[in-house]
Amino acid sequence: MAKYLLLKHYRGAPAAVNNVPMDQWEPEEVTAHMQYMRDFAARLEGTGEWVDGQALSPDGMFVRYDGAGRPPVTDGPFAETKDLIAGWMVIDVETQARAIELAGELSAAPGAGGKPIHEWVEVRPFYGIQMTATE
Repeated sequence: MAKYLLLKHYRGAPAAVNNVPMDQWEPEEVTAHMQYMRDFAARLEGTGEWVDGQALSPDGMFVRYDGAGRPPVTDGPFAETKDLIAGWMVIDVETQARAIELAGELSAAPGAGGKPIHEWVEVRPFYGIQMTATE
């Protein structure tokens, strides 16, 4: 088994087919999207492939070490993950092909008008995972 991070993006990836920002969706469209995500996670729990996942708030900040007791905090002007990453899932699957298959299903979550978003999902293996030539 190998762990993969599936990243859902607000922006930064190629545009989704159904590219209506979530803050412009009807309440029932948001509810349907969130239910799809819960059902997806529950299915992966059932197969033993689910590790963890969270939707992320747009709130956040950058912090770095700048000497004892003085961590600077900034909110820009550069692109930050709070503007880019909408949420993530960690899965534990047998092959890279399975990680890609699941990312494709995640991309089909419903959005505006109840139609699949067809968003791009970033698939990243955890560091140290060796890919085979066939993957």
